[in-house]
Amino acid sequence: MQLKSFLAHFNLFTEAEIAEAVLLFSKRTLKKGEYFVQEGQKCSEVAFIESGVFRSFYLAPNGNEMTYCFRFPGDMAAAYSAFITGNGSVEYIQALADAELLVIPKDQIDRLLANNPAWIHFLKIIAEQQYLELEGRVFQLQRDSAQERYQNLIEDQPEYIQQISLQHLASYLGITQRHLSRIRKEIVL
Repeated sequence: MQLKSFLAHFNLFTEAEIAEAVLLFSKRTLKKGEYFVQEGQKCSEVAFIESGVFRSFYLAPNGNEMTYCFRFPGDMAAAYSAFITGNGSVEYIQALADAELLVIPKDQIDRLLANNPAWIHFLKIIAEQQYLELEGRVFQLQRDSAQERYQNLIEDQPEYIQQISLQHLASYLGITQRHLSRIRKEIVL
């Protein structure tokens, strides 16, 4: 099971602690186009992606969808700021392919935190990873060309890139679909 491996690689928990935690997750299936979270909704759960690809996006003032993140199998997904604050989400998290998730509600996470300090350390690591990912994304947008950003995405997730539409890829890269088409012609896979 992917979730058990994911938790084990942090070297924080015993096998029994992992087995106990896994029981707190429930399976959820989403069809392509369905949402895990929508703008305005409270986010009181975290998902582990077993299969499928997700995009996180927000609506710009002009109504355009701005994709800022993709999530793949083996990743965690949540509207992080809404999860922390209890406020409505400012983002959407949408399945780009049929997906299977393992979902844990916030009250169960709180229970884990209360019973085992290793979970506090785990959440600290996850928060640090989120920060580093966000910082890397900012630097990438300011430093790298669109072609370099696209090339990095292909190198990081080659098996899933075909599940992402040109429209969403272009939005993520901060370019037009036409520019993306030119870049794709230049890159030999």
